[in-house]
Amino acid sequence: MSAPAAHTVATRDGELPAHLWLPAGDGPRPGLVVVQEIFGVSDYITARCADLADLGYAVLAPELYGRLEDAEVDESDPDFLQHAMAIAGRLDWDLAVQDTLAAAADLSARPEVGQVGLVGFCFGGGLAFQVAAQGDPAALVSYYGSALPQLTGMAAQVTCPQLHHFGTADTFIPMDQVEQVRSAVTADGTRPDVEFEVHDGAGHAFDNPHPMFHHAGASAAAWAQTTDFLARVLPTA
Repeated sequence: MSAPAAHTVATRDGELPAHLWLPAGDGPRPGLVVVQEIFGVSDYITARCADLADLGYAVLAPELYGRLEDAEVDESDPDFLQHAMAIAGRLDWDLAVQDTLAAAADLSARPEVGQVGLVGFCFGGGLAFQVAAQGDPAALVSYYGSALPQLTGMAAQVTCPQLHHFGTADTFIPMDQVEQVRSAVTADGTRPDVEFEVHDGAGHAFDNPHPMFHHAGASAAAWAQTTDFLARVLPTA
């Protein structure tokens, strides 16, 4: 597993801590900004970043909670979900969008990095979608983007290839909302560059290994679809 280096991203509101993975070998290589779930840049998120780095991507994960006090989530705490939701409620969404845009610019400016895409999970899936609408990424992968039902008005502004994952048993984003998102992001099925995967029986955060969320079959299938999508639209070789 690839190991990250500590990094800081210069933003209009000061420096933001981040984690950077730079695979060995000659560049330029494509880059991915990984946008955290509601639990922050957790062990799970860093593991997924390392997985992507092992595929040959330069990966940058900004700590979007980095300016907040008491923003650590202990997943062994029975109330960890409520604590995480409270932290997310204190985060300035528009500032987080600007911070993620700054992270993408930071990664893109590196001489060893070529095109840069976005991968977002949960909270980060919706945030990455808005960043894609306001920026110009090479690709977007969104796992069960929590805010997507409220962001469908931006769908026409997201012009890059996209892959979206949802689960049929997601109580946070019920299937009627999932279908509204599908209609918006695919332009009612007329955009062949937008792929939309719905995983039967999977709930919200199904890729997270925590027993409260994990769905092994959906996690494996979605990851295979993600790596195949990235290999086609943002190849490392």
